[in-house]
Amino acid sequence: MSIASATDPSPESRFAPANRQEMRFADQALSLAERVDDLVGRLTLPEKINQLLHENNAVDRLGLPAYNWWNEACHGVGRNGRATVFPQVIGLAATWNRALVQRVASTISDEARAKHHAAVSAGHRGQYQGLTFWTPNINIFRDPRWGRGQETFGEDPCLTGELGLAMVRGLQGDHPHYLKTAACAKHFAVHSGPEQMRHGFDARPPLKDLAETYLPAFEKLVRGRVEAVMGAYNRTLGEPCCASKRLLVDTLRGAWGFRGHVVSDCGAIDDIHAHHGVTKNAAESAALAVKLGCDLNCGCTFNDLVVAMREGLVGEAEIDRALRRLLATKIRLGLLDPQERVPWSNTPVSIVDSAPHRMLAREAAAESIVLLKNNGVLPLPRDPGSILVTGPTAANVAVLLGNYYGMSSRLVTLAEGIAARASEGTRVAYRAGCPLDSPMAPGVNYTYGTAAENEITIAVLGLDHTLEGEEGDAVASPVGGDRRTIELPAVQLAFLRELRKHAKKLVLVLTGGGALAVPEAHEFCDAVLQVWYPGCEGGAAVADVLFGDVAPSGKMPVSVPRRTADLPPFEDYAMRGRTYRFSEIEPLYPFGFGLGYTTLAYGPLALAGTTVAPRGRLAARTTVKNTGTRGALETVQCYIVPPSDWPSAPRATLADFQKVAIPAGQSVEVNFEVPASAFDQIDANGQRVHHPGIYQIVVGAASPGPRSLALGAPAPAVGRVSLVV
Repeated sequence: MSIASATDPSPESRFAPANRQEMRFADQALSLAERVDDLVGRLTLPEKINQLLHENNAVDRLGLPAYNWWNEACHGVGRNGRATVFPQVIGLAATWNRALVQRVASTISDEARAKHHAAVSAGHRGQYQGLTFWTPNINIFRDPRWGRGQETFGEDPCLTGELGLAMVRGLQGDHPHYLKTAACAKHFAVHSGPEQMRHGFDARPPLKDLAETYLPAFEKLVRGRVEAVMGAYNRTLGEPCCASKRLLVDTLRGAWGFRGHVVSDCGAIDDIHAHHGVTKNAAESAALAVKLGCDLNCGCTFNDLVVAMREGLVGEAEIDRALRRLLATKIRLGLLDPQERVPWSNTPVSIVDSAPHRMLAREAAAESIVLLKNNGVLPLPRDPGSILVTGPTAANVAVLLGNYYGMSSRLVTLAEGIAARASEGTRVAYRAGCPLDSPMAPGVNYTYGTAAENEITIAVLGLDHTLEGEEGDAVASPVGGDRRTIELPAVQLAFLRELRKHAKKLVLVLTGGGALAVPEAHEFCDAVLQVWYPGCEGGAAVADVLFGDVAPSGKMPVSVPRRTADLPPFEDYAMRGRTYRFSEIEPLYPFGFGLGYTTLAYGPLALAGTTVAPRGRLAARTTVKNTGTRGALETVQCYIVPPSDWPSAPRATLADFQKVAIPAGQSVEVNFEVPASAFDQIDANGQRVHHPGIYQIVVGAASPGPRSLALGAPAPAVGRVSLVV
């Protein structure tokens, strides 16, 4: 069977039929293993080694096209021109909506296919034009100072695993033979800052925290058949993550049975000798990585495998093992098959950044917005007399993007979205108000007088991607992309204090990729919303929520401390004192919290029995009633509270969640089935333990704790159950 049809304009079509017929790797009737074995046998050693680098040369005599593995799709096709820019991942996490996240990811992969095939038709096969996406980032956002936390699904392993798997399913599709695109779970493992230390840092979490917090989401995606896993820059418990027996051999391929390929983070193989000091040189680093299961080098260090083979550090069989995994991915993507046989190859470029895709981006952005306080000022009246929009991120295009973004043809800033939504009878003014993070200039500031003249002031404050992000990208960060503190920049807080003196009604809209500690602002503002980095339609989505066209339904995927001083040291990877599960200090905003424009009441919790057997399941049922006059989209959350006698027991652990629509005045029954394994505890050696005792089941609108109730969350439904041997 031919590699390409006679009408295919791609380079593969230049081979004579007789030659094509001899190439069994091109025969789609053969098994994947047979095709891979045939191709491996045809490649020379230099060709094999080149295939293990992220930038593959063409092998003309076999009709193998050039290919570049490096591509990004964090929240839209990234770094490759025009694309729909969806809300940054932390915003998608705030939707708590598996189906929505999968729809977003499927739309991203549609655009990816359209752009890839257009590039190939034009003869381009460069970086960011392939089908292997190094997405999603499922590291745990353990510390809000980490600049790349915006790329994650938050601080909880359950939420991260569920939404990460939805992203993988949307990217990879459900075709029985072909991958739509190849997803990648990164960064494996125990990787969440500090950015300036990532190339030489040794993360040393307790084994309990490794098993309980840092690994579960990776296991979830591996068992869900993610195609690739990316190793992190750092060491974990002494071993470089891209050459770790514990992580790659014992855990990933051993305990979890991973069958895809492993790729290094970019330049991470060099780090093994240059920064970790584990090996002496590039040849030793390349050999160690391949022997321990890293198949693809983002970088060029694997070129030294030639030297490593000459010195007896690695064998050709080990190179072939890595090569087989990579070639399997290429075949599953259809990269070696005739284009007319590959689904999605005719996806038109007209879908890219199209109106339906932008509407989905707007829907996702609106659903990501978290209402943190409302004294009744929201939703805004239909025709307010006048509105002032102010603040350094109100008309800031960068605040729509976050990091790892594509370029939309139109970016709707928050100021533009509000102005477009307001009626012609409403006077809308805009003033920048204050700088993002530099001292206020002396002299007169007209913003305060303008606020006094308007009925409603909307202050848009917070961060953009110049202040937080990846090392090398966040150009205004003084610490390599991270934040030193989690409070609002001092100039913004001082501006907000003065603005409060003049504004009749003050709505605070917070932008950024993580927790912003604003306890003072929470007290004196009439309403507070967190809108993250909301994407190309962000301004329209924020206006939808402010004016009540869409009711807010976002829930916090992170907890927000009251102050930086409440956090443990950034470099400490122990979970003690971190997140809603282990912090003893009540937060400003709890994990899972978010208000709406109606009132809800949770009914009693009905449990199917009072005990759970070791291999059984617990059925839990409650009713949520909408006692208000507006419809609601509510995320009902199920938590397990273990016995307090368990060493270092979490305060609570999310077990499951469902997002349900509840019409005004109506009730919805919500059911959970919790497996007995969800009650397992992790001992000091990182082993799962069946620990008998009395457990609480808490079903509610936020993580359990007094702060949730103080902020206005409805009282949860609570039950108690005995776990028996």
